[in-house]
Amino acid sequence: YIKGTDANADVAVVAVKLKDIPEDTLNTIKKATLGDSDSVTVGEGVIAIGNALGYGQSVTTGIISAKDREVTIEEKTMKLLQTDAAINGGNSGGALLNAKGEVSGINVAKYSSDGSSSASVEGMGFAIPISSVKSIISNLETKETREKVSDDEKGYLGISSKYDVSEEISEAYGMPTGVYIYETISGGPADKAGIQAGDILTEFDGQAISSYDTLKSVMQYYKAGEKVKVKIAYADGREYKEKEVTVTLGTAKDAGVSTSQE
Repeated sequence: YIKGTDANADVAVVAVKLKDIPEDTLNTIKKATLGDSDSVTVGEGVIAIGNALGYGQSVTTGIISAKDREVTIEEKTMKLLQTDAAINGGNSGGALLNAKGEVSGINVAKYSSDGSSSASVEGMGFAIPISSVKSIISNLETKETREKVSDDEKGYLGISSKYDVSEEISEAYGMPTGVYIYETISGGPADKAGIQAGDILTEFDGQAISSYDTLKSVMQYYKAGEKVKVKIAYADGREYKEKEVTVTLGTAKDAGVSTSQE
């Protein structure tokens, strides 16, 4: 069950009901200790745990190759730990542990080469430094545990969007990252809350929103009638200013929803 997500940090917090965990698993598992990734040193030994290629839990070892590597993944640029511990498809989201068994990072990506003409790339895996997301995790843990709601119950904002403000667009034009609102439905929930066309939606219920797909994914867990705080950025001259508004989510009918609206 989802508690909260932060698309910009590529982190989510989920909950599992104790009754859904087999007793033999409960008797075996232990809570992981979050370490301090700021204090790791290049050359320090690490262990990566994951589900490489979907074959089941696997463990690889290596060292910290570099700190604060700027890596762009799906149009998001993040500062990551680099490791030569083997990280492959299925390892993403697994723990990168130090020698004490503390979580130093969250495995997220690897570099690879395509084509016979490319130089071979090995030993370049990356992990989100745990210290950079501790406060985000602590905030998401306080959120209400949610389940996906049916289409009949689902809440809507009553907006449409044609593009996202990616990091590249943000840097080029000085706009905040988020969802550019192309149109608000007259009399709909967003319109009533004072959200206008041209605004950029950056946060929904305390969760950072980096794309329209992220917004739609988050809103699967919210019912019509719920009051939700939404952060938007609006143009004030040549600058963007931020404000928070409260939106009462509407039904699909209230929001005038079509296939391109949320």
